[in-house]
Amino acid sequence: MTSLTERAERATADDYTPPAPASEMYPAPESGAGLDITDTEFVAGDYPVPEMIPVHLAWLRVRHDVRFVGKNDRHIEFDQRSGKSKEKYRFRGVESALNAFGPATLRHGVNVVATDMVATYRDTKSSRGNPMRECTVLVTWQVIGPMGDSLPLGKSAGESLDSGDKGTAKAQSLALRALLFNTGLIPTGEPEPEAVPVERGDAPTRTANDYRDEIINPKTSAGRLEQIGYELRSAQMLHVLVQNESGDEESLDSLGMRHFNERKAASGGGAE
Repeated sequence: MTSLTERAERATADDYTPPAPASEMYPAPESGAGLDITDTEFVAGDYPVPEMIPVHLAWLRVRHDVRFVGKNDRHIEFDQRSGKSKEKYRFRGVESALNAFGPATLRHGVNVVATDMVATYRDTKSSRGNPMRECTVLVTWQVIGPMGDSLPLGKSAGESLDSGDKGTAKAQSLALRALLFNTGLIPTGEPEPEAVPVERGDAPTRTANDYRDEIINPKTSAGRLEQIGYELRSAQMLHVLVQNESGDEESLDSLGMRHFNERKAASGGGAE
């Protein structure tokens, strides 16, 4: 590589010839010249242009190529009693998902993109009492095919615990992993164990009134209300009756849906 000093000395030499301008080195294409993107013989980099088919067929071909992803990632913990590291469990990590789906999506001209994300945070502690930050994201995804048409893939959630500033990135990665494996319907051949790298400490259990207060709070966004619905469903609390803002009894499911539609209508999104 030529240094800056050598370049300066060369520029002052009598026999120095300046390089040709970019317009001469890279001339503009002639009028009407171009590439036929439907020509599968054209090679862009190392990948041929994919077949121009609708997005739902392209995604089906991606799924066809990714038949099986085993649980090859291992969670290792150090056993202080024995002084040795021990494998606790196996799981399919984010890298396994990307390694499996990345080449297949390139081959068939598919792009997986996030169109919306809602993130929530709270402070908690690990099982050893260390302060942690919990991040939960709800991401909306779609697939764009080789012809430019799109296919909505729905939503996926990701959750993480982190003591630094990596919680959001971890949660986003887990949401992508969940999307690829769930929408790809990729089997593991094994029962699904819990694959959480950080053990949780005793976290306070949210009561129905806690959720009621958050739902009726006008500052709670429509995205957060939708996420609350997932939390209530997981906790089997949708049917629980609470006193609403009018003093009447109403289920958390009904209360949350009513306020969700009101928030959506107020923002111009329309009620569902």
